[in-house]
Amino acid sequence: MTAPQLILASASPRRRELLARLGIEPAEVVHADIDETPLKGELPRDYAVRMAREKALATKDAKAHVLAGDTVVAVGRRILPKAEDDATARQCLELMSGRRHRVLSAVALLAPDGTLRERLSETQVRFKNLSSEEFAAYLAGGEWHGKAGGYAIQGSAEGLIAWIGGSHSGVVGLPLFETRALLKAAGFNIG
Repeated sequence: MTAPQLILASASPRRRELLARLGIEPAEVVHADIDETPLKGELPRDYAVRMAREKALATKDAKAHVLAGDTVVAVGRRILPKAEDDATARQCLELMSGRRHRVLSAVALLAPDGTLRERLSETQVRFKNLSSEEFAAYLAGGEWHGKAGGYAIQGSAEGLIAWIGGSHSGVVGLPLFETRALLKAAGFNIG
């Protein structure tokens, strides 16, 4: 029996790096071009799962499994945006400074026969109370650009995080425990 093929439906280099930690190299990497606008009243958990599912379905392939993921940073019921400018990044960080927020990382695996498996990782993260100097230094570094909630835990923001409860890889963008379980259930050879 031949090993299953995998398409990674993500333009994120971090997801590809994380997948490599499981010994999996996708046969192809495809950007799933979908509308990522939250529905009116949609809760963060539901949004993350829907985005992962829609990315997988948009990349469906008759010969390969499709793995897709989505990571959402939320404060209460509020979904924080991907920061595309300094002002948005600052607003997100001000909202999270000194308090806990959630990072929801959903992963979906679509089999060639249309079977869809999904998992969700929820991680609690707390930033320290950030000083104006810390805000300025982090924003000047620019690593927040394009990141959900305006930060990348795998960068200098990790030094500003006082506490994390849950999946570090989920905060980076692909929860490895959940991803491994999905891939093993689908017949991928993972030790």
